[in-house]
Amino acid sequence: MEILQVVLLVVLGITSLLLTFLILLHKGRGGGLSDMFGGGMSSNLGSSGVAERNLNRITVILGLVWFATIVALGLITKFQSGV
Repeated sequence: MEILQVVLLVVLGITSLLLTFLILLHKGRGGGLSDMFGGGMSSNLGSSGVAERNLNRITVILGLVWFATIVALGLITKFQSGV
């Protein structure tokens, strides 16, 4: 069980970093922090509808993996403590 916990912790760390990176890649929609720091002045030349949808899908899937990893780690911790 200890090996599974270490593997899940590694997966959690990797997915956390990847989620942070992917969320920062998303295009600002306006009215948020991206506009406050000048992100609203960027042009739309680099944006593509297909690329944005794929980025959304990857981010959602990675978020679900991240959530499932946290739940699995919580269950392992609960059953290891014997409560």
